[in-house]
Amino acid sequence: MALAEFHETISARGGEYPLRGRYDEKFAPAVEAFYENFRQEEELGAACSVVIDGETVVDLWGGWARADLSEEWDEHSTVCMMSVAKGVTGVCFNMCVDRGLIDPDLRIAHYWPEFAQNGKQDITVRMVLDHTAAIPVLTDDVMYPGGFFDYPAYIKALEAQHPLWQPGTRAAYHVHNQGFLLGEIMRRVTGMTVGPFLKENVTEHLRAEYYIGGMDEQQQAHVAEVLPNTKARLFAAKDVEIPPKPSTPEGWQDGAVLRSFAFLQNPAEPWHTTMNSPIWRTCEIASGSGHGNARSVARIYGATVGEVDGVSLMSKDQLERMITEQHNQVELLQDRPYHQANGVLLNTPEAVYMGPNMRSFGHHGLGGSIGFGDPDAKLGFSYCCNQMHAVGDNGPRARRLIDAVYGAL
Repeated sequence: MALAEFHETISARGGEYPLRGRYDEKFAPAVEAFYENFRQEEELGAACSVVIDGETVVDLWGGWARADLSEEWDEHSTVCMMSVAKGVTGVCFNMCVDRGLIDPDLRIAHYWPEFAQNGKQDITVRMVLDHTAAIPVLTDDVMYPGGFFDYPAYIKALEAQHPLWQPGTRAAYHVHNQGFLLGEIMRRVTGMTVGPFLKENVTEHLRAEYYIGGMDEQQQAHVAEVLPNTKARLFAAKDVEIPPKPSTPEGWQDGAVLRSFAFLQNPAEPWHTTMNSPIWRTCEIASGSGHGNARSVARIYGATVGEVDGVSLMSKDQLERMITEQHNQVELLQDRPYHQANGVLLNTPEAVYMGPNMRSFGHHGLGGSIGFGDPDAKLGFSYCCNQMHAVGDNGPRARRLIDAVYGAL
């Protein structure tokens, strides 16, 4: 497919923004939506890509990779896409299920005997996939500031943790714990945690620039500076005293977000420094430290709902099992509605907008990035940005692009 190319610099909000890309002319509205994000929103650097039936029809990038405007966001720029990693991790985990290596209905302790401590013996794999395992955060004070980056210590802390309510009864977003739990189960059955599995089984085949930990110096050289919005709830948490441990699930709305980040933050280091540090790029945090670009995430989802360059990541039957609704609850951690499947979110317009098809699935990331697949349109979509926003859903920038793409179908 021949794609039109563009190479323009637009004036917006008192600055100049170089924008580049390729697109099928049918999807010219998506290019205009990309422009509008820079004209109307707080966009600094961003990318958007769309794959349909295995073919890239939109591939856009531009703006600035640094807050001081010293480096352009180029074709191979990557950025921390935050919880977009949860969707990619979910795809990897479901590939293991598809291969018969993991049964979601078995107890975690079947694969990981040490997990069965302190009342967790009956928690199933599926409860982790759908955030009902009742261990959304660590509460037993066995970690330390910065211990988030010590994988063996974090795994031992999860083994020692007790459920905070009856597992399987209520959903609470396992902000970080989901990635560690799924990663350790994968390690027990494949010998690889999420990052190495992703590289060996997904990104190398798709030539995708997406990494969960393990980035070398050359790969890190392409990473754009991420600019947290300090008005966002999670980033505002660092200077707030962590509340006492509540005794009921309903008591977690006010304090769990703060507690969930307690082990990440070095008290002497601001959020901006932490999230732009080498350790954030090299340490595997499978629920949040994925770095990549829109092109790569769109290809991953394109290969999940169909084929991309002859690569299909899972069978059609497993795709349908992965996107089978598990619940549609207001989850307890951040008091948000989540339409939940197995390791991925289903389209939840109030919180995670994925276009008109309610069967679309994927995951958003704090600040506006998103990746999703539409199994019926055979579509993979992704948008990423480095200037985060503070709104509670995945934001106006992604929505504008998604609407433009679907309007052109």
